[in-house]
Amino acid sequence: MEPGFRDSVDQMFNRAVGLMDLSPGLEEKIRVCNATYTVRFGVRLRGKIHTFTGYRSVHSEHMEPVKGGIRYSLNVDQDEVEALAALMTYKCALVEAPFGGSKGGLCVDPRDWDEHELEQITRRFAYELIKRDLINPSQNVPAPDMGTGEREMAWIADQYKRMHTTDINGNACVTGKPPNAGGIAGRVEATGRGVQYALRAFFRDKEGVKKAGMSGDLDGKRVIVQGLGNVGYHAAKFLREEDGSIVTGIIERDGALFNPDGLDVERVREWIAKHGGISGYSDMHHVKDGAQVLEEDCDILIPAALEGVINLRNADRIKAPLIIEAANGPVTAGADQILRERGVVMIPDMYANAGGVTVSYFEWVKNLSHIRFGRMGRRQEESRHQLIVSELERLSRDKEFNWELSPDFKEKYLRGADELELVRSGLDDTMRIAYQAMAEVWHARDDVEDLRTAAYLVAIDRVAASYRAKGL
Repeated sequence: MEPGFRDSVDQMFNRAVGLMDLSPGLEEKIRVCNATYTVRFGVRLRGKIHTFTGYRSVHSEHMEPVKGGIRYSLNVDQDEVEALAALMTYKCALVEAPFGGSKGGLCVDPRDWDEHELEQITRRFAYELIKRDLINPSQNVPAPDMGTGEREMAWIADQYKRMHTTDINGNACVTGKPPNAGGIAGRVEATGRGVQYALRAFFRDKEGVKKAGMSGDLDGKRVIVQGLGNVGYHAAKFLREEDGSIVTGIIERDGALFNPDGLDVERVREWIAKHGGISGYSDMHHVKDGAQVLEEDCDILIPAALEGVINLRNADRIKAPLIIEAANGPVTAGADQILRERGVVMIPDMYANAGGVTVSYFEWVKNLSHIRFGRMGRRQEESRHQLIVSELERLSRDKEFNWELSPDFKEKYLRGADELELVRSGLDDTMRIAYQAMAEVWHARDDVEDLRTAAYLVAIDRVAASYRAKGL
């Protein structure tokens, strides 16, 4: 029997705590979801009242505020939201973002409604959560998730500020906002960029690469991406353009594209944006049953869309030696066991897609400090670099060395870091340090066979330390 998403998270938690020395009371405190609020509200649309059901779940308040996205989907239910909230707790602990775990969801298909209707629905949902302090800069800070984006976050932030007109930190009530509404450079690309940095961190780990039966780096590695949404698109784009990987497969709702020589990610993305799917892009490369492409030969498989796409039915046919979980829960607990027994290395979701919450943390800090990153120091950094360059050029003239600095070097060296570069630097540092913490446990302990268990061990240990420090 295939376990559900919540059961999968519980099983993986149990596997980890079985290897730890936690008191039963503390183990239970970390396991349980603190609170789930269900709200039902009506909105007058198209001449009649429609009732919507939404959830906001708070898993752990070992640190506050709690953090987690809001998803819009007809499949949203309490179990899913609570499992995702638990995952957020462990994710934040793993990447050392100072938040507890939370998650929200609204049972709605955003494609069923016009923009102005969706705004009414979003504002009313936000109102219901805000008046219960389930959206608040110091208590609960949502972000985008499946079916939501910058637009919805801007509406929520505006709704909060309408209800809290004197809260100077109102912009920090939600992250993932557009840049012109208090957002941060690099937030849209953050989760996909984090997947790229996670893979780079993995390929620096020679012992881990060897365990996957691989060698070398990302250059020339064949990649299949399932889901070319925000996360899958940015991950595939950066791996192809910056690391020399070859994207051989792209799987979407209406089938898949497969080309062993590589696909142009940018062109496929443009086609999907224009036509709503990949059908018609290229008959030569189109595969009607997209799920088949998950089983094609490749080096790296990136499930970046739905939960449970790799399950008991197809796990034994997956050929990729390395899977990186860009989506939440794309590998079920049953499939996880089959793949581990076959020696497949999986970079777990709680680490792989933590780029989003990491850059959300930077955005929250930016909103609280009321100044963009780089504004104070950038020009001073440039002027100090200019001093060195000028002195080197003076020495060359005075001593008649007759050498010149190459223009390319000069331009790069003299440019101070802007917000986007600082955000990427902070994300890269976060992903490297988190990977090292996992890898240390993975390689040092004989009873830890995989990165997922290592990730849970590191995360649960940090949550437990927080509770102990509070006196629990």
